[in-house]
Amino acid sequence: MSEHADGGAHTGPIKNPKQLLVATLFSFIVPIFVIIGLVYFVVSAVKPSGSSDASALQLGGVSEQGLAQAVAARLQKVGSVEIRDANRPLANGETVFKAQCAACHGTGVAGAPKLGDAAAWGPRLAQGFDTLVEHALKGKGAMAPQGGGDFADLEIARAVAFLANAGGGKFAEPAQPAASAPEAAAK
Repeated sequence: MSEHADGGAHTGPIKNPKQLLVATLFSFIVPIFVIIGLVYFVVSAVKPSGSSDASALQLGGVSEQGLAQAVAARLQKVGSVEIRDANRPLANGETVFKAQCAACHGTGVAGAPKLGDAAAWGPRLAQGFDTLVEHALKGKGAMAPQGGGDFADLEIARAVAFLANAGGGKFAEPAQPAASAPEAAAK
């Protein structure tokens, strides 16, 4: 036996190769089998589902319809294309204001100038109609961009004219542009 510097013999819990083999078995191999058994138990358990059909039990508690819905949700389109009637009549400024602008400009939410408030509209009217339309389409401050929504840019411009005129402005409501020459010749 080997001796330590202090003169005593080396002693420990493992005294022979058989004990080493048993200690290795219990400290490394048994935990691996326990983990494999737990994983198998969790994965193979029958999970409850809304339906009691056999296909739901085979798919781990998910019915075929539920599985199809989950796949469809993961594969859904990122965007969509909306086709609108280009020949529909354009809405006037008051209609667009009531549909899209009244929520904030009717009550003054987040500092929005109210309909008919000449004091609040005065400095804005001095910026000019084109600037007001640009702010409406692209957004400014707490107001989100309105372009690309339910209304065409021309309809938003009409709403700006209606709102500004109610606050003391003298802007003409923008008219629909005339048909281009090739379209007019075809008619």
